[in-house]
Amino acid sequence: MLRVFTILLLAACTLQAQAKVDSAQATRLGQDLTPLGGERAGNAAGTIPAWNGGVAQPPANYQPGMHHPDPFSSDPVLYQVNSQNLAQYQALLPAGLQVLLEKNPEYFLRVFPTHRSAAAPQRIYDATRFNAQAAELISGGNGVDGVAAGIPFPLPKTGQEAIWNHIMRYRGDQISFVTNQAAVLSNGAYNLLKLERDIYFLYGREGVTPQDLDNTLFYYKYKVVSPAKLSGSALVVQETLDQVLAIRKAWRFNRGERRVRRLPMLAYDTLQPDTNGMATADVVDAYNGAPDRYEWTLVGKQEKLVPYNSYAVHQKGIPYDNILRRNTVNPDLLRYELHRVWIVDAQLRKGFSHPYAKRRFYIDEDSWQVLAVDLYDKSGELSGVQESHPISYYDVPMFGSTLETIYDFKGERYFVDGMDNNEPMYNFNAKLTPRDFTPQALRREGN
Repeated sequence: MLRVFTILLLAACTLQAQAKVDSAQATRLGQDLTPLGGERAGNAAGTIPAWNGGVAQPPANYQPGMHHPDPFSSDPVLYQVNSQNLAQYQALLPAGLQVLLEKNPEYFLRVFPTHRSAAAPQRIYDATRFNAQAAELISGGNGVDGVAAGIPFPLPKTGQEAIWNHIMRYRGDQISFVTNQAAVLSNGAYNLLKLERDIYFLYGREGVTPQDLDNTLFYYKYKVVSPAKLSGSALVVQETLDQVLAIRKAWRFNRGERRVRRLPMLAYDTLQPDTNGMATADVVDAYNGAPDRYEWTLVGKQEKLVPYNSYAVHQKGIPYDNILRRNTVNPDLLRYELHRVWIVDAQLRKGFSHPYAKRRFYIDEDSWQVLAVDLYDKSGELSGVQESHPISYYDVPMFGSTLETIYDFKGERYFVDGMDNNEPMYNFNAKLTPRDFTPQALRREGN
């Protein structure tokens, strides 16, 4: 028994030791590496430029409250990828995008010059350098200790570390916003669901220490605005950092019942309402929650064509029916660029159930935003693809998705979230506190 305990203890110590890097490695951040751990230099072919700070300041024509003007609107289309020339670019495409093109001959990818626009506040860069020498995986890799604010593992050595970088990346301090989502069926029919959303991030706030977190990552709330039959229904989530230690807390206000109920589970493969069964709880923001049901493998870094600088689909006034086409999002509004991405594989552990037995994540080296995910079903077949279409919210600054999609190949349908073209722009200075994210606050808003 003592021998077994010793082996387990040594294994745990080894896991923690692997999570940290020495001071010599940490000093690379901001030198040959970007402050968040990407390669500062461009590629040998010159098709990926060097990172020079990203887009950290608004352009001259920007005014607060605007839908963010495109700083790259004058860029020419370098080429298009479609089902006819797919073989020429196959090596550069996530597997799910290849299938999407094959199944939809009218669909195409517009490829533009690469701009490494991702940026974050200096304090996030400073915190990331500290975290590189302090961060530790705990609870078998299902939690992170010793960090606050920055990327925990800017020089990742495991797949778990890389996915934690995505989960804990900087997304602002607080946000109030209104967006629309839709499940587009195989016949092209859909209904818009409009949501008012608030997020208060605890991790990442200026001055927050690891001791202040109390196992809390952020607070989230939404309220349904339309359609009328669902208007007034609402949800509050208190997101824990280590969800194996303590699962996320969630409460829903049902307008019909006029009462607040605690949800027993809102994680993993729990289906989200009003998504036609396409979105599980853990696909929000490409991936969220505890990583304990998967085995994670860091495959390495590759150059891929991925969604990037997606300002065109973000612009004010675009009718939503111009975004939502029968089988795909309107390709004339999307932008793809060549970027270096971390490839991370997640394989479902034995004894667990999930519609996705395997996922392959493509994670931006400059921001740790997941840009694409290949989705495999229980039989090992490629059944879908997720995409996050990001921009630099240069008024913060922060890099994140403005539109998220999930394509279901077998059902010939797709789900879209984030459409904000005819709504007020995100308010990153909203007056929010943790008290706004309690069951009591949800009850007050519902009455």
